[in-house]
Amino acid sequence: MNGKQRILTALNREQPDVVPIWEMAFNEESIVGIGKYFVDEDKLPPMKKTVDMTPEEKAALMKTYVTFVKELDLDGVTALSTAPKVKIDKDHIRDDYGIVYHQGGEKVGEPYPVDGPIKNMSDLGKYKMRKPQDGDFAMLDLFRATFPEKSVALHMPATFKLSWSLMGSIEEFLPKYILEPEMAHTLARMATDYCFGVVEKAVEKNVDWIVLEGDLAYNPGPLMSPAHYDEFIGPYHKEICDKAHELGIKIVKHSDGNLTPLIPSLLNAGFDGIHPIQPQCMDIKETKKEFGDRACVLGNIDCSFLLVFDTPEETRQSVKETIAAAAPGGGYILSSSNTIHPGCKPENYLAMVEAARKYGKYPELAGI
Repeated sequence: MNGKQRILTALNREQPDVVPIWEMAFNEESIVGIGKYFVDEDKLPPMKKTVDMTPEEKAALMKTYVTFVKELDLDGVTALSTAPKVKIDKDHIRDDYGIVYHQGGEKVGEPYPVDGPIKNMSDLGKYKMRKPQDGDFAMLDLFRATFPEKSVALHMPATFKLSWSLMGSIEEFLPKYILEPEMAHTLARMATDYCFGVVEKAVEKNVDWIVLEGDLAYNPGPLMSPAHYDEFIGPYHKEICDKAHELGIKIVKHSDGNLTPLIPSLLNAGFDGIHPIQPQCMDIKETKKEFGDRACVLGNIDCSFLLVFDTPEETRQSVKETIAAAAPGGGYILSSSNTIHPGCKPENYLAMVEAARKYGKYPELAGI
């Protein structure tokens, strides 16, 4: 099997030849750190945020990423949106939706929303949502052309996160479920209609599957009650899942935190997989046992502590144990418990991939 076949087989809850290896994202710093093992130092990009890079430096970053994906023979890659963002000061950028993000700090991490164009129903009535543009899919186009035998996913906006980001913070948005439910539904409708366009464009560009962004939980539990999910998010998620399935592709829901109370609703909405089964608050063996007949499970290799502080040998042992718990029978894709972020040690990520290939062979796993 090639990488595309392995991942699609797992997403179908079936058994490939080996456990597929995939990652939702790598940050700039992690790309450079892993790339040092495969690319001459003088060809590596500088350690900068992408928004601060020249076109030549961005090209070097992508070339470094492509090189180690090939050298490690990863089964899949994930394209992110390349919609325009502009720097507005040292620590802030603004995207084409009008959302302002903070991206300060020493590490090259993920920017987070701090301001948005919509504060009330009046703003919402005047707001005009942008349409997906060809340029938003430049990374998808590159990966599809570069990796014909690997599985290419698109990590795309989703109803919940896009709704609260347009308001600038989740704290501003969540009270709308109780105080202004009409506004919450209007935002969700607008965000979902935009998502339809993204899915359609991605399928035109031969994406293999979709990862829907947006945390719904933190370690103690969901950010909203299951009842509020079912009223304000679930119906819109179902529309997006139905659109993906109508167009012939699988769709996975990403969320950090303890998703267990929401998983039945997520599966009723139609998601084909759940990522990343965070080990601090979810047991992947129990999750697979309870829900594995309805969804693929993805992730669970701890990127909060294990990949950050522990040794390559401890990483290998954790991968072995996770595969034994989640992989028998198929329907499992190995990845970190979020992303390979700047704090992850490159040597631990390399050990993770090595161990996955060593311990992830079927059909031996069927007897574990």
